[in-house]
Amino acid sequence: MARRRSSSLPRRVALLALLFAGFWTWREVSGTGDAADAPAQVTIPRGASVRAAAESLAAHEVVGSARVFRWYVSLTGKGRAIKPGRYRFVARAGYAPVLDALVNGRAIVRTVVVPEGFDLRDITPALARGLEVPEDSVRAAMADTAWQRRLDLPVPSLEGYLFPATYTFPDGTTARDAVEAMVERFLASWKPEWDARLTAMSISRHDAVTMASIVEKEARKPEERPLIAAVYWNRVKKGMRLQADPTVQYALPQHVARVLYKDLEVDSKYNTYRYDGLPPGPIASPGEASLAAAVAPADVPYLYFVARSDGGHEFRTTFEEHTRAIATVRAAARRAAGTGNSKSPPPRSTPKLQ
Repeated sequence: MARRRSSSLPRRVALLALLFAGFWTWREVSGTGDAADAPAQVTIPRGASVRAAAESLAAHEVVGSARVFRWYVSLTGKGRAIKPGRYRFVARAGYAPVLDALVNGRAIVRTVVVPEGFDLRDITPALARGLEVPEDSVRAAMADTAWQRRLDLPVPSLEGYLFPATYTFPDGTTARDAVEAMVERFLASWKPEWDARLTAMSISRHDAVTMASIVEKEARKPEERPLIAAVYWNRVKKGMRLQADPTVQYALPQHVARVLYKDLEVDSKYNTYRYDGLPPGPIASPGEASLAAAVAPADVPYLYFVARSDGGHEFRTTFEEHTRAIATVRAAARRAAGTGNSKSPPPRSTPKLQ
C-alpha cells in the first residue's frame, strides 16, 4: 500500500504543476489588469521587431514576460501584422487583448502639445497634424456657435478658450471632439474663487481671459505676470491706451518677431495703439498662471515697463521715469555687447507712447 501511494505522488505533483501552469497561462493570456489603474503609454516604432515590442511592453508591465509574449505571438502567427504607433494599456492587460490591440491599432493614442501663448493660427495646424485630419475640419470645429453661446462670448471665436496643455487623444478622435476637450479643460481650470474677483474688479470673464492672453505673450519671468497685469489694468482705469505690442502682432496678417512703427498703423480693433480699452477678445491661449495674474494683479501704481536683455522688465509709474529707464536699459545692452554703438535692436518698450 505504501509503495502504491508513493508511486502516485509524482503524478499528482505533475498534475498540480500542469494545472498551475494552465491557470497561470490563462491569467497571462486573458489579463489581470484593472481598468481603473493608471495606463501606461507604449510606443511601437515603425519597423520594430516582435522582440523589441515585447521588451517595451514588459518594461511598462503591460505583459508579465517578454519571452512568453513572443512565444504567444509566434503561436498566433500575427507578428507581421503588428501596427506601429503609441498605445495606452493598463498593467497586466493580457497577451490576447494586447496583441489584438496591436494588430488592429485600437489602443493607439495621439498626443497634441499646445504650449501657453499659442493662438488659433498655431493651434489649428498642431491639431491637424496630431489628429491627422484636415485643417479645414479643425477650423469648422472652432467655429461652432454652440460653444460661443455656452461661453457667452461677445466675439465669434474660441481664441483664448482652448486651454494650453499636452493632450492624449484616442486614435480616430475628430477635430470637434478635440476642441470640446480643450474647452472643457479651460472650464475645469477656471477656479471658482476667480468669479468673486471678477465681481470685485467689475469685469467679465472674457475681459479677464483677454487680459491674461496679453500677459501670457508679454511675460518672460513668471514672477512678473501680476506686475504686467497691473500695468495694463492701471492704464485701463485711467483711460490710457494699452499700447501692447502683442496685440499689434495678432492684428497683422502674418507673424512678426518685432513690432515696427509702421506696424502700429494697422487698422484693427486689436491694435491697442489705435483703439482704447481691451481688444475685442484674447490674442492667445493663456495658462493658469496668467489667468491668475489677470484676476489678481499686483497692487502697484506702475503704468509703464521696458524689457531688459535678460527677459525681465523695468517697471515705472511716470512717463519721465519710463524714458530714463529706457535709456538705462539701452546703455546696459550696449555695454553687454561690448561696444558703445551697438546696432542690435533696442529693448522693447511697452507702452511706447504717453
